[in-house]
Amino acid sequence: MCWKSDYVSEETERHEVRRLEYEQVEKPPQACSFIQIRLVAGCNRILYTLEGLSAAWVPRDPLPECGQSSGRDPRDMNHTKGGLVIFTANSHPSNRELGKRIAERLGVELGKVQVYQEANRETRVQIQESVRGKDVFVIQTVSKDVNTTIMEMLILVYACRTSCARSITGVLPYFPYSKQCKMRKRGSIVSKLIASMVCKAGLTHLITMDLHQKEIQGFFNIPVDNLRASPFLLQYIQEEIPDYRNAVIVAKSPASAKRAQSFAERLRLGIAVIHGEAQDAESDQVDGRHSPPTVKTTGAIHPSMEIPLLIPKEKPPITVVGDVGGRIAIIVDDIIDDVDSFVAAAETLKERGAYKIFVMATHGLLSSDAPRFIEESAIDEVVVTNTIPHELQKLQCPKIKTVDISMILSEAIRRIHNGESMSYLFRNIGVDD
Repeated sequence: MCWKSDYVSEETERHEVRRLEYEQVEKPPQACSFIQIRLVAGCNRILYTLEGLSAAWVPRDPLPECGQSSGRDPRDMNHTKGGLVIFTANSHPSNRELGKRIAERLGVELGKVQVYQEANRETRVQIQESVRGKDVFVIQTVSKDVNTTIMEMLILVYACRTSCARSITGVLPYFPYSKQCKMRKRGSIVSKLIASMVCKAGLTHLITMDLHQKEIQGFFNIPVDNLRASPFLLQYIQEEIPDYRNAVIVAKSPASAKRAQSFAERLRLGIAVIHGEAQDAESDQVDGRHSPPTVKTTGAIHPSMEIPLLIPKEKPPITVVGDVGGRIAIIVDDIIDDVDSFVAAAETLKERGAYKIFVMATHGLLSSDAPRFIEESAIDEVVVTNTIPHELQKLQCPKIKTVDISMILSEAIRRIHNGESMSYLFRNIGVDD
């Protein structure tokens, strides 16, 4: 191999550039054809220009926008090419359905992972592919065994963290323990505990949907995207309820009046509120922090000064604020779990003249005997999204209908992976929505 050089002295001019040009006479196979090295006088900076070498890093191909064709077969979009890996952390096969739908929309395959319970009921996770330097998305839907669900997610997230994943985003359409977000008696704010656990395990981002209280986002020290399912439910009302213009949006308690108002304003419909129902365990539960019992003492407080006691609440008889006679009543809420309050509200609306009753909710927990109670009630249809799997409940009660929300979750994953703005998914969403 022969080299020739051309040297210009630095002394001839203060800012003169010395150039050493090397030309390669013999070119070995798969070697560079030309190398040029420039040394700038007075600096230690060296610029290397290599031609003929294959690039070590290739920019990832962005996934197509929603509604647009990518122009290629989705089967060719292997997730390892773009550094995107999607895992489902559920050990039960029925809980993986949402993850499969999301992966199918993104044109990728689910990541290979084993999540199972050992004989001693310990959760074990085995990741079966490399996640080093990749964007990992862990999709977790809540099963009946909510505590096992949480442990499966925590262990999988920690396994991805110790495997040097670049980022770990949790996709929890329903955030567990979200109803325990306030202090009750001598309990605890469990939502804060769960938030601290998932952050400590290694999550760098969280995607969820319709948190029970939006303030739960403040429990996290990582970015949280609280998506909304209301566009899908509104679309269902417009397309599946033929005479929806004759409907009225109903809040089964004053606490859910804001959500009902949001639906009513978007559909240009009236609103009704049921007031005076039985004591709500969420809003009117006695705080209970009374001990030690109040006794009259002297010395610390002046005898003429007494702390006034709060007058206990007394609910009025059940009343419906708004006209529902001869109308379709659509009850809206974020969670439907214990259906007793929904059944009672449906009976009240039926007595007031409503001829058809729908129930709309984002999260259909439908615990215990909820399907049987719905089937025997005056409710005509219950519409929930697939944030929580409820195939068994649908077999028990044909009144339960499902709305698929995998589209918005897959779009959120695509935008986060490609570094795009999420504002598109929050269009026309106000502070009270």
